[in-house]
Amino acid sequence: MEPDLFTAAAEERQEKDPAGAPLAVRMRPRTLDEVVGQRHLLVPGSPLRRLVGEGPAGPVGPSSVILWGPPGTGKTTLAHVVSRAGGKRFVELSAITAGVKEVRAVIDGARRAVGGYGKETVLFLDEIHRFSKAQQDSLLPAVENRWVTLIAATTENPSFSVISPLSSRSLLLTLEPLTGDDVRDLLRRALTDPRGLDGLVGLPPESEEHLLRIAGGDARRALTALEAAAGAALAKGEAEIGLSTLEETVDRAAVAYDRDGDQHYDVASALIKSIRGSDVDAALHYLARMVDAGEDPRFIARRLMISASEDIGLADPNALSIAVAAAQAVAMIGFPEAALTLGHATIALALAPKSNAATVAIGAALDDVRRGRTGPVPRHLRDGHYQGAQALGHGHGYVYPHDLPEGIAEQQYAPEALRDREYYAPTRHGAEARYADAVEWTRRHLGRGRD
Repeated sequence: MEPDLFTAAAEERQEKDPAGAPLAVRMRPRTLDEVVGQRHLLVPGSPLRRLVGEGPAGPVGPSSVILWGPPGTGKTTLAHVVSRAGGKRFVELSAITAGVKEVRAVIDGARRAVGGYGKETVLFLDEIHRFSKAQQDSLLPAVENRWVTLIAATTENPSFSVISPLSSRSLLLTLEPLTGDDVRDLLRRALTDPRGLDGLVGLPPESEEHLLRIAGGDARRALTALEAAAGAALAKGEAEIGLSTLEETVDRAAVAYDRDGDQHYDVASALIKSIRGSDVDAALHYLARMVDAGEDPRFIARRLMISASEDIGLADPNALSIAVAAAQAVAMIGFPEAALTLGHATIALALAPKSNAATVAIGAALDDVRRGRTGPVPRHLRDGHYQGAQALGHGHGYVYPHDLPEGIAEQQYAPEALRDREYYAPTRHGAEARYADAVEWTRRHLGRGRD
């Protein structure tokens, strides 16, 4: 589907009068060298470099690509850079509004273009995960025969959202969340660049830090907030975007939180201690402070996984599964949706019954090992499969528990020096009561418990 007359006219006006476009559009990179972040995708000879004409064509021409990454990491930006380079015909579709009819129209136009005057077509399809299987199937012939070079963008994991035949015909390029320094460079460029604010206002360090927290690694969000705050400052006659003006503009208070300093560790500590203390409301408060400050969601997820074992353990065996599932989900979706998953896990862990028995148990066992309390493995437990082991008595006398009616054999497992050592002292909290009964029963049948 070619751009209609109204779209073409709007784009022409934007070219002639860029000042009327949003700041994020005005600051859109014109070349790959102006792209912020994603350096791993922009090395010489990379698929993106070849898409803009930096490399051979013909039988080793550029492949179709799938760009996967969180919002604001530059997927649309990269597509527009490609559209400006190489003299190729560029068509853009959104999976939100387009369907099979529009896709076929683009493919027909691409075949006419390449057959009529040798012009290749690049098709940018935004949010491809919204296409159904049938809609994605309609792209296959064009991609396979290279009638079009597809650039598909998605925020969803392509393993689940893109059909296998299309994935196998395309290169998957993963975009990483922008770092704070990446967004900082973008903001500073927008402040001084003639296409941007051209030095009309300044941005003090405390306002810059607040903008970085607001952005959360999203370049578009950072530039949108900067543009709004700059407009408010100029309306007030201010030469700089003060923190109070910024707070008023974006309706978000500047929370004191240094991701590289004491606040990072203090708030993280308070989150875990609130979970340990079963105060779900306090835990959610500290989680919200970390999320709002743009803390790395993977760091939060790691702390929750540790808490699930350290403070809950077998009092709720599902706690670790919830925390691990949350960490996996966070890695797949990123912010802002990851806040929902982290909140889900935080509530579950805070309200779970608590036990540190597993933590104490492994700590005591490690302490014994480090103090040299080990001893040789009992002879009947040693490996008896290799040649000569039988002559040494290895494995001799071992009782196979599955041969007994109760499935447990009264024999010594620990080294002699530790035969009566007990590390695990289960509580009667939650599901651990069941493990407490199991421990008493097994120790008794191993000849170590009380009758």
